[in-house]
Amino acid sequence: MDQSTIQSLALIATAAVLAPVIADLLRRFRIPSVVIEIGLGILIGQQALGWAEVGDVVKGLSELGLAFLMFLAGFEIDLQRIKGSPLVKACLGWLLSLAIAFSLALFLVSTGFALNSLVIGLVLTTTALGTLLPMLRDADILTTPFGGFMLAIGTVGEFGPIVAIAILLTGDNPLGTGVLLVVFVAVAVVAALLAVRPQPPKLVALLRKNLHSSTQLPVRVSVLLIIVLVWLASELGLDVLLGAFAAGVVVRLLSHGEDGEVVRVKLEAIGFGFLVPIFFIVSGMQFDVDALLSSPTTLLRLPLFLLLFLVVRGVPALLLYRRSLPHDQLPPLAFLSATGLPLIVVITGIGVDTGRMLPENAAALVGAGMLSVLIYPLIGFAQLRRAGVIPEDSTLYVSDDIDAPDPPDPLDP
Repeated sequence: MDQSTIQSLALIATAAVLAPVIADLLRRFRIPSVVIEIGLGILIGQQALGWAEVGDVVKGLSELGLAFLMFLAGFEIDLQRIKGSPLVKACLGWLLSLAIAFSLALFLVSTGFALNSLVIGLVLTTTALGTLLPMLRDADILTTPFGGFMLAIGTVGEFGPIVAIAILLTGDNPLGTGVLLVVFVAVAVVAALLAVRPQPPKLVALLRKNLHSSTQLPVRVSVLLIIVLVWLASELGLDVLLGAFAAGVVVRLLSHGEDGEVVRVKLEAIGFGFLVPIFFIVSGMQFDVDALLSSPTTLLRLPLFLLLFLVVRGVPALLLYRRSLPHDQLPPLAFLSATGLPLIVVITGIGVDTGRMLPENAAALVGAGMLSVLIYPLIGFAQLRRAGVIPEDSTLYVSDDIDAPDPPDPLDP
């Protein structure tokens, strides 16, 4: 490993440590550490101080961090908690968002503002479940009907775009890709069915015996499953994010009881403690500041896209949940639904790499995503406090820590 790579990794590790420390120091402003990670990445990257560079090793770790981020997003999905009305409404809301997004994207393309309606449209339909979940837990509202609906919205807001990426952005033949997607889903379903079957006592004893030893066998099995499903998705010509996401769902089914909770904590330690921060810091290092600041007109795209996030994801929330939630809870639902960042980084990267998106639009969309994570939760949670949904004694601390135990079904009577 050459000296420049070691220096870059050292700076990235330093940024990863500083991000939560800065977030704690600025606790009163409730700045998510993911925003600070991207900001520190911009600072140490080639377009600012130029201290760190993205070589092959750093890029590989970043891609692994993205895969782990999608794995953890799939791991958070608990269909028992969101089944029924929350899931149905969330699916309808995402489809409505998709229709609004593509209508707006077609207009932007027709005016020469954008190159491809598909990429712009998909970016506008995302919701950052992984970013919102710790905030919802810190606010102690996951056990409320509002929390249940928000969890379903976030789940579909990540799963829908991931499937769309696999079908529409990573293959030249959408029909053929759709068939391969069915094959992949069938394999993932079989794996899920095997996961929920009662395990042989000898296997359970073997895994339990090695859970706290140096072998960490259950963790190794989980990592193997991620790699296998990512490899299978790649071999079928699908996006690897789908494989990582599916692996998270399967491992969630495998992880239950006391031992399952221990495995979850260990996997989240690997992801949020090591790999995921590298992805966000490297995303900041690759952020095209020059494109964003190339002209005043380009800079104005940032607030425009921030507004479009709210229109595309917020309007369906206002329309579909009028009879399910009190009226004073609808605006915060809209603001939280419009919060997005991780998949925005992914989709814009694909768009630029394939020549389907202007670099200035990609930079503005990522910047708008950063602002959405910073601004929209602040507004939403302030409104929830006024509505009495957030308990007065709760401590709303925006961080990446999601080690709190899973709450019960929020819609359980």
